[in-house]
Amino acid sequence: MPLALLALAIGAFGIGTTEFVVMGLLPDIAGTFGTSIPTAGLLVTGYALGVAAGGPVMTALGTRIPRKRMLMLLMALFVVGNALTALAPTFGLTVVGRIVASLTHGAFFGIGSVVAADLVAPQRRAAAISLMFAGLTVANVVGAPFGTLVGQHLGWRVTFLVVAGLGILGLAGVAALVPDLPASPVRLRHELRALRNVQILLAMAMTILGFGGVFTAITYIAPMMTRVAGYAPASVTWLLVLFGLGMVAGNLVGGRFADRALMPMLFAALGGLALVLALFTVTAHGKVTAAVTLFLIGALGFATVPPLQKRVLDHASGAPTLASAANIGAFNLGNALAAWLGGAVIAAGHGYTAPNWVGAAMTTSALLLAVVSALLDRRPRRTSAVPAPAPAPALR
Repeated sequence: MPLALLALAIGAFGIGTTEFVVMGLLPDIAGTFGTSIPTAGLLVTGYALGVAAGGPVMTALGTRIPRKRMLMLLMALFVVGNALTALAPTFGLTVVGRIVASLTHGAFFGIGSVVAADLVAPQRRAAAISLMFAGLTVANVVGAPFGTLVGQHLGWRVTFLVVAGLGILGLAGVAALVPDLPASPVRLRHELRALRNVQILLAMAMTILGFGGVFTAITYIAPMMTRVAGYAPASVTWLLVLFGLGMVAGNLVGGRFADRALMPMLFAALGGLALVLALFTVTAHGKVTAAVTLFLIGALGFATVPPLQKRVLDHASGAPTLASAANIGAFNLGNALAAWLGGAVIAAGHGYTAPNWVGAAMTTSALLLAVVSALLDRRPRRTSAVPAPAPAPALR
């Protein structure tokens, strides 16, 4: 695989760290500002909504900017957002800092997915995408747990300063390793037409509901593990490591098998995830069973990422950039919806395991949409939904 994928993974590592580390720090942040844990969950919801809106917008704004330069600009904005989060004197400004950082997320992964896919042969596209996303999953093994540990001992503000430093490292990695690949100009109108493709819309809906199901449980994992399973607060760190290991495994398996049998891989991941989330309402009451279930949620949840992202790229073959970024936004729109629904059922007095039922229902809905999408695949296509642009002159 090209070395440029390492640079994309470095940037993904920083972004993944800031996205997931807040879950382990919600009680600490809530204590600093004197808010409830469900209110502190707005840091997750605000970030996710920023990704959902910022991905397509930032990608559209960057259509005339070379992809490498746009990736560098996004990492610079990421540094600013995390520094603001770390230094904000009020909860409101902390949310603003999270939103600023989130504006880079969707565009970075959307543009990065296109770059990763272009660097390899067509039959290796899902594997290349999964390697870039490996930075995001490794962040859950190293970045988020380490950030949680730092936050618990030195304060959560120090954690976000460290994350800003990771952003600087990611910026340097992109500058040094990602090549200036010649590409045809991105036509915004052409890219927008891709979003009318029914299969792309179905894939995005599966993304919202499927991965959103993971976040109903994970957003409130710290209070669930400490107040239901009986773990000490310090144990949240290694529990996040376990979840991250599951994500790494699921991402690699999903990337490998999506290139061979995309829809069967998606059916298996979504079906298994719905079942495990439902069981989590019971297994969360035991330390061992809670830990095993947490690993499985990470594995099954991230096994859906490469096939869903590849499906969007395949159906938007003539205009992949905006569709790819929009699907990353869909992941985080699902996260925002899940965090809000999870907080709502907790605030309603149903307990810290209630979000797991919500997640199971969301993932089951995604599985049903996958069945619909597969049935539509069997219908003969009249014309291509997204006309391919005029071929560019040969470069070599």
